[in-house]
Amino acid sequence: MTEFLTAAVGLILALLALGLVSILRGPTDAERMMAAQLIGTGGIAVLLLLGTVTGVPASVDVALILALLATFASIAFVKKGLSRLNSDGAVSTEDK
Repeated sequence: MTEFLTAAVGLILALLALGLVSILRGPTDAERMMAAQLIGTGGIAVLLLLGTVTGVPASVDVALILALLATFASIAFVKKGLSRLNSDGAVSTEDK
C-alpha cells in the first residue's frame, strides 16, 4: 500500500509541474489563477498522502492551512476582478 501511495504522490507532483507551465504561459489572469488553484489542491493531496505514508499527523494540519489560504487567494482574485469591472464602468452580461 505504501508503494501505491508513493506512486500516487509522484503522479500528482508530475501533474503539478504541468500546472506550473500553465501558470507561466497562461494567456489570461483567470487561467493562471485556475492553474494556481490546481497546484494548491494538488499540494493538499500530496501533503495528505505523505502524512498517511509517513505517519506524520502534522502534515494534515499543514494541508488544512493550505486549503484555507487557497480559499482566501480565490476571494482576493474575485474581489480584484470586481473592482476592475467597477472602475472600467463595464456592465456585466447578467444585468442586460
